[in-house]
Amino acid sequence: MAAVTYESKISSARTGAGPIYAVLSDMRSLEKVRDLIPEDKVRNMEFDADSARFKVDGFGQKITVRVVDREPQKTIKLATENSPIVMTFWIQLKELSPSDTRIRLTLRTDLPLMFKMMLEKKLKDGLDQAADMLAGLPYEAWSAV
Repeated sequence: MAAVTYESKISSARTGAGPIYAVLSDMRSLEKVRDLIPEDKVRNMEFDADSARFKVDGFGQKITVRVVDREPQKTIKLATENSPIVMTFWIQLKELSPSDTRIRLTLRTDLPLMFKMMLEKKLKDGLDQAADMLAGLPYEAWSAV
């Protein structure tokens, strides 16, 4: 097993860190994007303020992603539970102005060397895409609800 860390590129959201943090630090916000999650891959989703639980095809048991640390308007740290792959995930926010917040995602996991070589590019590309997707969400509208 090799401990590996992947970082996304830095993406820019056109809003302040407050609305972004308000939405991303509450796992119930995933309800807003439930329809974007492929039901043939992820099922039985449940959310509360601190965790998301779901079943992923091929894993059998329900996996939990839990918020394990929050630093208001700066960092949200998540970790997996009941997962065959232990992962820690950070969402980092840096507000440059009230209309410009930078977002970077970091993933840390232990992978067998063979999987590391096979998944490295996909994980990095996936993090970059996720950072861009998070930067484009309508935080102002969602946090006002």
